[in-house]
Amino acid sequence: MPIFITVLLLICSNAFMTFAWYGHLSTLKGKCWLVAALVSWGIAFFEYMLQVPANRIGSTAMTLPQLKILQEAISLSVFVPFAILFAKQEVGLNYLWAGLCIAGAVFFIFRG
Repeated sequence: MPIFITVLLLICSNAFMTFAWYGHLSTLKGKCWLVAALVSWGIAFFEYMLQVPANRIGSTAMTLPQLKILQEAISLSVFVPFAILFAKQEVGLNYLWAGLCIAGAVFFIFRG
């Protein structure tokens, strides 16, 4: 159960993180960088409010390297739909190769 809760919190946290880091490139393009930074910090607050409990809960069931690799896999899983749907980026084979590398990392870090 801690792993399920951790994954759920990390998915939500990464959604906020992705919008904080990259959302301003589309939505605040015409604004001063300081405005974009302040808005991003406001969004990132919610990321941290989910990320910290996710890591604390996850650390009860996983090692630190497992938690980090899981975070990276979730980050990529959240970023790809964001890049396609929100940022209107084209998907190339590099997305697939990067995803396979991350999947390999998950496999190797969690194998017994």
